[in-house]
Amino acid sequence: MNVVASAEILERRAPLVTARRADPYLDVEDYDPEADLMVLNLGPQHPSTHGVFRVKLYLDGEIIIKAVPYAGYLHRGVEKLCEKLMFTQITPIVDKNDYVSPMLNEQAINMGFEALLGVTVPRRARWLRTILAELQRVASHLLWLGTFALDLGGALGGGASVFMYCFRERESVLDLFEELTGCRFHYNTHTVGGNRHDIPAGWAEHVKKTISVIEARTDEYESLMSENEIYVARTKGVGVIDAALAMELGITGPILRAAGVAHDLRAHAPYHAYDEIEVRVQTETAGDCQARTLVRIREIKESLRIVREMVDGVPEGPINGHKAIKIVSQDRSAGGQAYACLESARGELGTYVIGGGANKGASPYRVKIRPPSLHAAACLPYVLPGHTVSDAIAILGNVDPIMGEVDR
Repeated sequence: MNVVASAEILERRAPLVTARRADPYLDVEDYDPEADLMVLNLGPQHPSTHGVFRVKLYLDGEIIIKAVPYAGYLHRGVEKLCEKLMFTQITPIVDKNDYVSPMLNEQAINMGFEALLGVTVPRRARWLRTILAELQRVASHLLWLGTFALDLGGALGGGASVFMYCFRERESVLDLFEELTGCRFHYNTHTVGGNRHDIPAGWAEHVKKTISVIEARTDEYESLMSENEIYVARTKGVGVIDAALAMELGITGPILRAAGVAHDLRAHAPYHAYDEIEVRVQTETAGDCQARTLVRIREIKESLRIVREMVDGVPEGPINGHKAIKIVSQDRSAGGQAYACLESARGELGTYVIGGGANKGASPYRVKIRPPSLHAAACLPYVLPGHTVSDAIAILGNVDPIMGEVDR
């Protein structure tokens, strides 16, 4: 491409960049009738789409002028399936929604059922849920950081170095989950009223050794992300999501906090045992890819601190406040409705449930899951225009959507 053509494209790109929020309904004919536009389908098989996801990009040279996301390729009808199953059969179904954070999926769905059925969770179970939630947050953020480094390619040792380091740390967290539940990935450990598995002997010491190792290495990750010139160039000022846009689209979690909004359900609407422990909300103000990276790395440190403070103080008592399940249809709800939510690694993960469904109320009438990844993916038409295709890879990976949760 010659210099004149490049200058013309940059001139047309300028209003897209300075506005910081593109028009998602832009008619490409209104952009420039003389422009030689190209349509590029990013996905649904592209590895950097992090699942089966497609974004249709309209390009002027290398510059994106419009982005149209298409979800639904991974749709499995989870919510409708939940309405055909008994309350106690549903937990392993939702494990696979956000398949990077199964523990949090299980907690969110059972919190909704507990609110509907009026079941009280004992204090020991609430503490255990809190510890497991924070360990899952660490594992989720580590997987995101490693795959994001791969997305950026040449930065950070080709990306593979950071990827392997992060998976090494994540594996140590999965070792803890395996020791507790017998499983490394999909656990089915949370249930209505509490948990299925109690803490095994020596588990607390194993937890403390593991988090000590991860803490020391997390400082290295933060310095890498702050000091590597290539990484900074690929992320600073790229993919800005400001607070107004985030709140308009219902975006929560690290993306909202990276835009300067100190909102965290653990601190501002405590559940489990978060009313017994301080949660220090991590924020940045730039709202770009670099800010979101720093927020997530610091959230790893904060989660490790919370686990360290709690693991030795788990109170004695039962791990489940519900009567023992003899048959799967024993839990029934004649009607009513409830909503419960928690702070997942990606934001507010909610469960809305209506009772009085099939099997004489032993199945919910309606289950609606509020997935944070769906709201996060909604930002793409507003953020991608004005950036290059390579920036689109960085932005999509940095937003961190999980497609199983988007499509359900």
